[in-house]
Amino acid sequence: MSLIGVDHVQLAIPAGGEEKARRFYVDVLGLTELPKPRGLAARGGAWFTSGTVQVHLGVDPDFRPATKAHAAFRVAGLRAIQERARQRGYRIGEDEPLPGFARIFVYDPFGNRIELMQKLD
Repeated sequence: MSLIGVDHVQLAIPAGGEEKARRFYVDVLGLTELPKPRGLAARGGAWFTSGTVQVHLGVDPDFRPATKAHAAFRVAGLRAIQERARQRGYRIGEDEPLPGFARIFVYDPFGNRIELMQKLD
């Protein structure tokens, strides 16, 4: 048995945060919202996709942002994403460089840390 891929990444959000999530995950990161299956839709949250990447946001009644643990996504157009995030007032952080990549951390509206990485040519 072996892992063969990642199906999705799940992040927690507080109850009622779906509209804020859409503004960040769609308008800043450029993801497309997916309809949740009927049986799961009543729980709240939202699902998003871009190509083969899926991000599921689930409502956690005891929500605490993931400020150290994080998802890391490879992106194209890192600086454009960074500028959209900055213009909309989202927190952006930087860290030690990684060989071969430009990268930043951007925090969603709930304080979850997300790493965005672009391969350097």
